[in-house]
Amino acid sequence: MGTSSRRAIAVTSAALMALTLVATPMAAQEPDHLQRVLDKGLIVMSTDPLYPPQSGLDENGEIVGYDIDVGQEIADRLGVQFVPTPTPWDVVASGRWADRMDFSVGSMTITVPRMDVVDFTQGYRFDPAGVALRDGVEAASLEDLAGLSVCVGTATTYFDWLNGTLNLGELTDEYIAASPPDGINVVTRDTDRMCANEWASGRSDTDAWITSQATIDGAVEEGLPVVPIGEPVFFEPIAVAFDNSVEDNDSMVAAVDEIIGQMHEEGLLTELSMKWYGKDLSTSSAE
Repeated sequence: MGTSSRRAIAVTSAALMALTLVATPMAAQEPDHLQRVLDKGLIVMSTDPLYPPQSGLDENGEIVGYDIDVGQEIADRLGVQFVPTPTPWDVVASGRWADRMDFSVGSMTITVPRMDVVDFTQGYRFDPAGVALRDGVEAASLEDLAGLSVCVGTATTYFDWLNGTLNLGELTDEYIAASPPDGINVVTRDTDRMCANEWASGRSDTDAWITSQATIDGAVEEGLPVVPIGEPVFFEPIAVAFDNSVEDNDSMVAAVDEIIGQMHEEGLLTELSMKWYGKDLSTSSAE
């Protein structure tokens, strides 16, 4: 994951500022979120072990993937232990985590409704969203999905897009490339990859799947009965997320945002993207 200098534990200036304040007589106040993480010596990250190549189980049962590598790098640079914790996606996306985790590097798209419950860093990945068919289903274009059952993960941008509620703020017009046809039967699963896994098990109650193009490509590489069609339907700015019901989050968000900026500047996010996707998804796909 980069050179030894990149991997060196480096507390960011935002973290150092928090430490300095604690060390002064004026800082008799309660430690904020960042300081609590530094004091504990560990940071808990939500993850989905069924979402490769972002996060999935290897042959040894370990969680690996692009998001896992990014989360590990953030922990290393803060100088704390990294603790990935499987968490249902709808819980993560709804905010109010009740201190179950400190942050999410879980491929969360920055949307306007999510900003009401989640604080975001700058983007660390920019994904095209694609369409795939169950092998044997006859369709050649997006318009051919009319009348078919389309599988998506619950509480996802793919669900929002199908229902016409995807709001990317000022990026909406630039990043949304197409609209779904009328007459689609939307079917949800707890996580996106379950759609393709069901087809692999022989189920045929859904016909198509909308998810990250990287997730579709990963399923194809694994030999699942998945057939990609058409061009991306929209593009997603992906960021690190924090529960904004935690009122003393500011220094934590600033510290991790600075780390993401460093990883961009060093080319590490590009390096990790090439490792897991074979292409650079660290810059905007909509350009």
